[in-house]
Amino acid sequence: MIYESILTSLSLEGKPHIAPFGIRERNGLVLIAPFKPSQTLDNLLATGNAVLNFTDDVRVFAGSLTGHGDWPLRKTDKVNGMVLASALAHQELELVEMKDDTARPELYFRIVHEETHAPFRGFNRAQAAVIELAVLVSRLHMLPIEKIETELNYLKIAIEKTAGERELQAWQWLVDKIENYKAAMTGENQA
Repeated sequence: MIYESILTSLSLEGKPHIAPFGIRERNGLVLIAPFKPSQTLDNLLATGNAVLNFTDDVRVFAGSLTGHGDWPLRKTDKVNGMVLASALAHQELELVEMKDDTARPELYFRIVHEETHAPFRGFNRAQAAVIELAVLVSRLHMLPIEKIETELNYLKIAIEKTAGERELQAWQWLVDKIENYKAAMTGENQA
């Protein structure tokens, strides 16, 4: 099973990086498998630490992929890292094993500290749709645009029926990213 979260990591210089990330659990460890190349992978290998943030604000998922949002952070308790100020819960992680791969290495982390800050009441359909579209946007360079458009049209039903203001904003950021990508493919946004 894959759990959608927001992963925060630090560069060696201490610069925070925020990225939506699907993680798994294996044998009591957290498995993170970033694609090569990525800032997340560089940071995790350089510092050996990460923070999983669990939030119901889907703008963080969308904003991290589209350049929107300045998400407030605070220092972690046990590892060198940062926690989203809006996180409902977080886990502080320490790298214990790496299995290299040419495309997507597997990094195994142990949880050294975890905290719950507020109750999680679940996602509504619009929030789930935003997260699913965020996953598709993160793979724009890997998936056929027709597949993304088909999925977008289906997910839009949940947005139209159940979205609040935050979900509508996040959705629009992602749709704009897809439209800009398509325009770049066709040369329509070139000067």
